[in-house]
Amino acid sequence: MWSNLCALVGTLTITFGVSLTGVHSNAFTSQKQQPKMTTLRTVIFLSSARTSAPMWGGDARLGDRVSNWVQAHLSERASKVGDEDVTHEVTVFDPIEVFGAGGALAHSGAQMSTPTFFTKDVPEGAKAMGEKIEQADAIICITAEYNHSVPPGLSGMLNHFGGSKFKCKPSGIITYSSSPWGGSRASIALQPILHELGSLPVSRMVHVPSVAELIKESGEWEQEDHRMKGQLAGMLDQLEWMAVAMKSQKEKSGVF
Repeated sequence: MWSNLCALVGTLTITFGVSLTGVHSNAFTSQKQQPKMTTLRTVIFLSSARTSAPMWGGDARLGDRVSNWVQAHLSERASKVGDEDVTHEVTVFDPIEVFGAGGALAHSGAQMSTPTFFTKDVPEGAKAMGEKIEQADAIICITAEYNHSVPPGLSGMLNHFGGSKFKCKPSGIITYSSSPWGGSRASIALQPILHELGSLPVSRMVHVPSVAELIKESGEWEQEDHRMKGQLAGMLDQLEWMAVAMKSQKEKSGVF
C-alpha cells in the first residue's frame, strides 16, 4: 500500500510539474508575440517664411535641410520606452503654407489680426489646425534665429492658439543657422512661449551650425558620423519618454 501511495504521489508531482511548465511557457510566448505599440502624434512647427535667397548666395531657407533631416529620422526611428515600441505620426506646419493664400491662418496673418481664441467664428482651416495641435502627443519646433529671437512665422503660429491646445504634452527645440552658434540663442526666446502654452520643453536641445556645410538639401548629412548629428536622437529620447508618460496619464485622468 505504501509503495502504491508513493507511486501515486510521484505521478501527481510529475504531472503537475509538466502542466505548470507548459502554462508558463505559453504565457511567455504569448507576451513575446504581442509587444505594446505606441504611435505618437507629433506636430512639427517650422519657423522661417523666407522665399528669397540672400544676394551673397545660398538657400532661400536653410531650414528645409534641417526639416528634411528631422522628418526622415522620425520616419525611420524605432525606439523603446519601457515595454512600449514607439513610432511617430508626423504633421508639419509650415508658415509659408499656413499664412499663404488659402492657408489655415491666412485670414489673420503672422501679425495675429484675429487670434482663434478671440472669436467663435473660426475658419475651418484654423479650426482643423487647432484640432491637430490639441490631439498631438508631442511638439517639435525647428527654428532659425532672427536677432537672437525666433522668426515671426513661428511665434505667429504658436500664439494664434491658447494653452488649452498645447498643455499636457512635451516639446523639443531644434535651432539652426549659418553661423557657428547654430541659432542657439533663439532657444532662449522660444522656451518661455512653450512654457506659457503648457508644452514643457525637454532639457536636451539640437543646435545645428553652418547648416549648408553639414546637411545636404535632401536632409542627408555630408558626414554620416558627424558628432552634431547625434543631438537629435538624444533629444528624442527625452521627448518620447515624456510624451509616453503624459499620454498615459491623460488616458487615465484627462488634462488639468
